[in-house]
Amino acid sequence: MTARPTLVLASASPARRTLLDAAGIDAEVIVSGVDEEAVEATTAEALSGVLARMKAHAVAERLRHSAAAPDRALVLGCDSVLAFDGQILGKPADPEDALKRWQAMRGRSGVLHTGHCLVELPSGRAAEHVASTVVHFADLSDAEIEAYVASGEPLWVAGAFTIDGLGGPFVERIEGDHTNVVGLSLPVLRRLLAELDLQITDFWRPR
Repeated sequence: MTARPTLVLASASPARRTLLDAAGIDAEVIVSGVDEEAVEATTAEALSGVLARMKAHAVAERLRHSAAAPDRALVLGCDSVLAFDGQILGKPADPEDALKRWQAMRGRSGVLHTGHCLVELPSGRAAEHVASTVVHFADLSDAEIEAYVASGEPLWVAGAFTIDGLGGPFVERIEGDHTNVVGLSLPVLRRLLAELDLQITDFWRPR
């Protein structure tokens, strides 16, 4: 019986790793080191896809030249970007930026795009997809915005919000996949694995 590949997450995001863990999947984490600020694209959807691809291939290339690399590996790169009011919003530059964003976003909606790229080693085969979810934000008060920004959480996440943390109460509803808003669409991961002739159930940790 052929041993299953090792799943490597090319992301420092604890939320993505927590998602995989809750889904019964153990993943190794190798941060890509890709300079996200140096990458440009015309749309948030395109940017998320390009960054996911760059992260996955950067880590895959590192593993190709590592003596400690597993015999078989699947490298998963992900990146989330919010499209709002014609703007491409990644992580805020500073607290003032986060404050202005929330003042504009409250009571309105945006589209959270998450790019996914899965690279198989040693074959080099890849599968990728960008998933999009509409996010409707609550009409926050100034005091709520100031408290949320002061918590520091908005500074570390795309679009200046989370749905699985302190920002959860500030998301009224979504249209689409909840896990995509967290940062890694589990249904998309299942489909990408299938494109590479694998099943997500094969990655469940033994009970």
